[in-house]
Amino acid sequence: MPEALFPPLEPYASGWLEGGDGHRIWYEQSGNPGGVPVIFLHGGPGSSTNPDHRRFFDPAYYRIVLTDQRGCGRSTPSGEVRANTTAHLVSDIERLRAELSVERWMLFGGSWGSTLALAYAQQHPTAVSGLVLRGLFLGSDEEVEWFTLGLRRFLPEAWSAFAAGADGQSCAALLRDFHERVMMGDIAAAVRWNAWESAVMAVGEAASTATAIPPPPVARVRIQLHYLVNSCFLAPGQLLSGLERLRGLPAILVQGRRDLACPPSTAYTVAQQWPEARLHMLEEAGHSSMHPAMARALVQATQEMKRLVPVR
Repeated sequence: MPEALFPPLEPYASGWLEGGDGHRIWYEQSGNPGGVPVIFLHGGPGSSTNPDHRRFFDPAYYRIVLTDQRGCGRSTPSGEVRANTTAHLVSDIERLRAELSVERWMLFGGSWGSTLALAYAQQHPTAVSGLVLRGLFLGSDEEVEWFTLGLRRFLPEAWSAFAAGADGQSCAALLRDFHERVMMGDIAAAVRWNAWESAVMAVGEAASTATAIPPPPVARVRIQLHYLVNSCFLAPGQLLSGLERLRGLPAILVQGRRDLACPPSTAYTVAQQWPEARLHMLEEAGHSSMHPAMARALVQATQEMKRLVPVR
């Protein structure tokens, strides 16, 4: 683990939020029960939290909330796509805020977590004290096409294995093919998707930190493909046009120059259109939050936020 992270710590509370439609959303709390609330929004879509995610925050200062999004991680039913959209996730975050009696909280999200943080903040700006975002992703069709098709220019060997046997090689065809196969329980297709994602995420990472994405469960890939084939349940340009609602909120954007999954142009565009956002471009880092330079910058960001967000 990167040395910059705070020491390991255990949660002081955990529980389940009833999400309706059969969904139960798992969450935990650690750090200072009376501290500044911060919620960690994990990536994916379809991934989950892990204990190291608590370690980006000073446990003496922050009340740290981790949650697995519906269908993800410890939330149940695992891999459930019914009643699972961006609007549902935003609603879950807001109901969790009420459940925990939080007036305002800081949002910390990377990759898909940055997408969800922006969607939530734009709908509930008065519930947000500030944002720390890593590897920004706006959920656009252009970004998804880059991930599934454009990156073949950088990773031709991995892409050939990824696209082998697919019914068509356009972005839409690849997504449709993988979506249909994985939804029918095709484990081999989930493994191929997983291998492609791992190859993309490994670019720009130090050998010691470039760990492969864990083998499916198929549930994780089901959730991810469900979102990608539906344009992440966002209108075209929705998150960029909604930045005006965030005026006055402090934000720190941390971006790896070598991030192929979420290229730097997205973070740069957001920073250009959001005057309060400070962009930190890390020349040596890629996509992983656990790259030593990235982990150090994220901890520095949460420390800097102590000056920028209200104590309560």
